[in-house]
Amino acid sequence: MSVYNVNLHEAIYSLSDALDLVGVTHIHHGKRVAYMAAECGKQLGWKGQDLDDLFQAAILHDSGVSTTYVHSQLAQFEWEQESDHCRIGAELLASSPLLKHLSDTVLYHHTHWSELKHLDIPLAVKMHANCIYMADRVDVLALGVQAQHQDILLGKDEIRSKILEKRGDWFNPELVDAFLEISNSDGFWFALEGEQISGYMSSWLSHSAERGMEFAELKGLVKVFSHIVDAKSPFTKQHSDGVASLARYLGGLFSLPERSCEMLELAGYLHDIGKLRVPDEILDKPGKLNLSENVSMRRHSFDTYGILKNIKGMEEISLWAAQHHERVNGSGYPYQLHEGELSLEARIIAVADVFQALAQNRPYRDSLKPEEILPILKEQVQSGKIDGEVVDCVEAHVQECWRVAMS
Repeated sequence: MSVYNVNLHEAIYSLSDALDLVGVTHIHHGKRVAYMAAECGKQLGWKGQDLDDLFQAAILHDSGVSTTYVHSQLAQFEWEQESDHCRIGAELLASSPLLKHLSDTVLYHHTHWSELKHLDIPLAVKMHANCIYMADRVDVLALGVQAQHQDILLGKDEIRSKILEKRGDWFNPELVDAFLEISNSDGFWFALEGEQISGYMSSWLSHSAERGMEFAELKGLVKVFSHIVDAKSPFTKQHSDGVASLARYLGGLFSLPERSCEMLELAGYLHDIGKLRVPDEILDKPGKLNLSENVSMRRHSFDTYGILKNIKGMEEISLWAAQHHERVNGSGYPYQLHEGELSLEARIIAVADVFQALAQNRPYRDSLKPEEILPILKEQVQSGKIDGEVVDCVEAHVQECWRVAMS
């Protein structure tokens, strides 16, 4: 079993970047919540792993949000079915060996303290979840103030008063008191600005070193990314899983080393993470995309690379994932690379992506069978788009390729 040296903090930060794409304009929410929650925790004397767990849960608290519609609801101070994304996010984190310890905190991060305090769960989980809930609502109020005023300080007292009103009901009294203490300073609010939050995050990242992860651990972490994007649209559900499985299978047929096959699988899971920026209505459109919609769609592979490129230990994986729409004749995107600039692994991902998309139901057509897919692949080879050698390999094992892509 291969071991990968990956910085977990960098991976979590990149996942937060992916979640930021869903908001389009309402960005850095998770990072701001993590900053405020951590500062409240420090005020209460929380330290070490306890504080780091709070920070990780806070930055990932909205991992159950994939669609732009649900994200739009987050800007409301309270709304019906707000617990749905908590449940989805908790289930998602529980699926990863490296993140499952954060699951219950995310599950209860919209639960009022008046209810939460009676639940039979560890006190640390209650306090972390409620701290994140309070910081989350502060950020929503702050965004509302900034929409009305250019300077957040003009709404500082109003925000503090609204949080105080919920003391003992929505929020734990100790947490509210800690927030009121630290938020009395102007500096607390100035730190919510984009460049200041980035600096705060950089400091957090600097306190984590690379660690050895077994493939199963890294795969569990990577699948959190892929499940978020696949949950964005019913028509792309399980697409990433299918591309990952097919890419790994094809790598084996080419007798690539086991580590390369593992990395192909991971790149398959990650290749569409940039689609989180694409509005729901474009992904679900039943007809052909217009020019503007096509431009929006075409940048997703560039965004995939932007999210993944800073995770040390995953450099090659991020490249293969980002190049899945490059074409051997240079007509692809986002970098218009030619055949000589594309590794075999990148060309395998590209074919696996096309094959699985054709095999899957989409809003504009039904699933295609193997005998219907092959002519389309061969046509793309003839037009210089995808690699002929990879397609020949698919043709020689087409029934198994279809099974693997759809399993």
